[in-house]
Amino acid sequence: MSKKNFEQALTRLEQIVTELELGDLALDASLKKFNEGIQLASFCGQKLDEARSQVDLLLKQEDGSLAAEPFHAA
Repeated sequence: MSKKNFEQALTRLEQIVTELELGDLALDASLKKFNEGIQLASFCGQKLDEARSQVDLLLKQEDGSLAAEPFHAA
């Protein structure tokens, strides 16, 4: 996969989903698109994990000050 950013990968993944949902592709072409989609989904997931690890929450302390705490997804 060439160097892509998250937005480009997500756009391409959406295109692949649309193409596969139409059902107009031959089996071989569908499998190739599916495999490309799996790679793109993995790439997007990795980018989201990287972004999540960089996000800090500012929480208000009892004394009114703010403290940064790591973000933990629910």
